[in-house]
Amino acid sequence: MKKLLAILLATMPLTLLAAAKPAVELEPANIDITNKPSLQRGAALFVNNCMGCHSLQYMRWDRVGKDIGLSVELVQRYLQVTGERPGDLMEISMPPHDAAEWFGIAPPDLSLVTRSRSGLGFGAIKGTDWVYNFLLTFYVDESRPMGVNNLVFPDVGMPHALWHLQGMQRAVFEEGDFVRFEQISDGSMTPDEYRRAARDLTTFLAYIADPMKAEREALGVKVIAFLLFFLVLAYLLKREYWKDVS
Repeated sequence: MKKLLAILLATMPLTLLAAAKPAVELEPANIDITNKPSLQRGAALFVNNCMGCHSLQYMRWDRVGKDIGLSVELVQRYLQVTGERPGDLMEISMPPHDAAEWFGIAPPDLSLVTRSRSGLGFGAIKGTDWVYNFLLTFYVDESRPMGVNNLVFPDVGMPHALWHLQGMQRAVFEEGDFVRFEQISDGSMTPDEYRRAARDLTTFLAYIADPMKAEREALGVKVIAFLLFFLVLAYLLKREYWKDVS
């Protein structure tokens, strides 16, 4: 029993590392959660394309508007399309039990998706990179119920919600390994525009997962600056005290 336990403990880091390793090499998302225009575009993308199925049940509309630089009036005009109140949680009207019956499983809440998709161990996956690449790597797969598959999330059980923006693409494999994508229909955006849209949506979801991060980091810079200033004062005071002693 002790030997078995020792083997399990020894191999656990390798297991975690294998679980964290993506099926494809992930492009860095390179997001900036202090970029308010990006957050605003991401919020609009989420509300218009994702919120029919996915909620953000831990956030309130007015808090989001305040953080991303939108007034209550603008939030109500452009984001709250079904008449919610400013203080309401960002929930959806679809009951979970109905969703489970229709889709086989209820679509998950995405409040913490960029944190839950972060890997563990050496060479850890960033949750933001996972989400960004997930949005980029849908491809046509007629064997799937929704007609699409995904390189980052194989056998995904959802449609490509942003197909009208990206268009549809085919994945080319050689000996089981992914080689490239081939565009088979155009969307309303160019490839560069769609990448920016995917980055904006990822930025918004990263903010939702940790809404205090930008404020916390800004405060941290101020605290470090104060400590450095205090260090200089303490050093000068120490020299003044010890100059007569030496």
